[in-house]
Amino acid sequence: MATRNDLANAIRALSMDAVQKANSGHPGAPMGMAEIAEELWNHHLSHNPNNPKWANRDRFVLSNGHGSMLIYSLLHLTGYDLAMEQIQSFRQLHSQCAGHPEYGYAAGVETTTGPLGQGIANGVGFAMAEKLLANQFNKPGHEIVDHSTYVFLGDGCMMEGVSHEACALAGTWGLGKLTAFWDDNGISIDGHIEGWYTDDTAKRFESYGWHVQSVDGHDVVAIGKAIAAAKKVTDKPSLICCKTIIGKGSPNKSGSHDCHGSALGDAEVAATREAIGWPHAPFVIPADVYAGWDAKAKGAAAEAAWNDKFAAYANAFPAEAAEFKRRMAGDLPADWKAETDKIIAATNDKAEGNASRKASQNAITALAPLLPEFLGGSADLTGSNLTSTGSFVHVDAKKPGNYISYGVREFGMAAIMNGVALHGGLLPFGGTFHMFTDYMKSGMRMSALMHQRVIYVLTHDSIGQGEDGPTHQPVENTSGIRYIPRMDVWRPGSATETTVAWVAAVERHEGPTSLVLSRQNLAGIKHNASDFAGIRKGGYVFSDCAGKADLIFIANGSELDLAVKAAAELTAAGKKIRVVSMPSTNVFDRQDQAYKDSVLTAGVKRVAIEAAHPDFWRKYVGLEGAVVGIDTFGESAPGGALMKHFGFTVENVVAVAKSVM
Repeated sequence: MATRNDLANAIRALSMDAVQKANSGHPGAPMGMAEIAEELWNHHLSHNPNNPKWANRDRFVLSNGHGSMLIYSLLHLTGYDLAMEQIQSFRQLHSQCAGHPEYGYAAGVETTTGPLGQGIANGVGFAMAEKLLANQFNKPGHEIVDHSTYVFLGDGCMMEGVSHEACALAGTWGLGKLTAFWDDNGISIDGHIEGWYTDDTAKRFESYGWHVQSVDGHDVVAIGKAIAAAKKVTDKPSLICCKTIIGKGSPNKSGSHDCHGSALGDAEVAATREAIGWPHAPFVIPADVYAGWDAKAKGAAAEAAWNDKFAAYANAFPAEAAEFKRRMAGDLPADWKAETDKIIAATNDKAEGNASRKASQNAITALAPLLPEFLGGSADLTGSNLTSTGSFVHVDAKKPGNYISYGVREFGMAAIMNGVALHGGLLPFGGTFHMFTDYMKSGMRMSALMHQRVIYVLTHDSIGQGEDGPTHQPVENTSGIRYIPRMDVWRPGSATETTVAWVAAVERHEGPTSLVLSRQNLAGIKHNASDFAGIRKGGYVFSDCAGKADLIFIANGSELDLAVKAAAELTAAGKKIRVVSMPSTNVFDRQDQAYKDSVLTAGVKRVAIEAAHPDFWRKYVGLEGAVVGIDTFGESAPGGALMKHFGFTVENVVAVAKSVM
């Protein structure tokens, strides 16, 4: 029968062997955290390898994702569908065992944890989602949402600023079902960290309102007691500081950065085998070790017990049970299309000429009653982003609700929303000024990388923002986020386009959506009902001429009205002008070629108009066309004055159009 030491050493052996075969990777963290992992996964973690998506499973996040062979070893050993052949192809093309844990590759990997610090922030999102769903669905005697979130993190996660943002909010929320294990090994890639990381980490987390303990990270009894103590503290998240030796077991490289980010080498692997008493060949795991790790029977029993509990819940509360199943599946309400068609039509009938941030708030107000899964929020800018309505209740540690005040924590907000979305059952959206996508772009990129349905509400979209000046006026940001693969970006030019954009964002399950919204008012445009389908396609003919056009204007946002007015002046002068509204270039680009050619007719010169950097639009106008844009920073002045100063006037647009024709 395998000993617990044997079970921990199986992690060490698989990790060093896979890294050695790939000649690439980080063996030190898995070898150093082997005892912590064995104690947690074998004695505390509630999970089912037979069903990695079981709704009430505990969530495990490896925030120090460079140590990915730790989670791959755990998944393989406990019985998930991760074959030894995948371990042997670690870091190779198409392997499920990617260099860092990638969501959607290996069953059981809950989130992609490449950029350090985002994993712990995702963990905060998981724990928030659990708490919110428990508040919404649990009934006395029927606790169907009742699970924990466990996170492993390293020194790098601690140093990254996003961990400060997320962990401070976790303390404020009192997330008692979140437990983090800090791999306190004193080593990063550059060596011993005392030259650049001297924080008193325990006091830092205590100041956040966390429950903090310190243990020997190689003492399984001490680790177990610490986990048990953490579980008893229900009103605070817990940090267990685990003092470890990086690369433990390696006789010549443990405790140094030499085993952090590179293979041990054949000679050291052989020496390690001897030192830890592991006589087996590479990638060979004895049957008794597999038996000691196998979690399939225990996991099946845990899920079966929960299924019985859920059946009793469904019998007592059938409507709530059906709603829980719908939301965890990510399905839309049955009457979604009929109701949203009404909302779009009603918005169009009003044809209000508000700023698109206000049109967005109106859309949220209309959609919220259909979507109890909505979880709104803003990074301290609710009154400016207009992300809250009367349907939302601000949630905190003591009060259930569906709206989060994230504080001035844009990056933390993005990473937390990713965790919420990954958990399931909630649809998060969060607002900030568009300029501050610079702070949270990495989190936005992770939403896209993981195909997560997260909605970013980005207001104050251009120099039209006005008096706050160039620090708050995005010029390059809209183009920048359009280049994120799988990110849909909408910059609507009317209240109707704004509502359609919101509906499209909610319906989209393939990735995140960014709604780029104005502070300045839009024109009060009433569309033809036939426009609705075109808006959904990201670009459409807004107004046309008889016969072949002399010029096509392409515009969006507040500049759509500018294009319409310039077209009217040119039409009066005898020119034939088509105006194309393109609220989402990403969506338009996915349409078939025939549709795109019907909107942007080949052989007709084009002028694009957007109060943003012009270079992006060259893909649509070519070298013979022109772009009315802004390739410098803005100024501090009223928005209208800035628009005029930088050439967003009918006079200038007409002049540019004439120069092209």
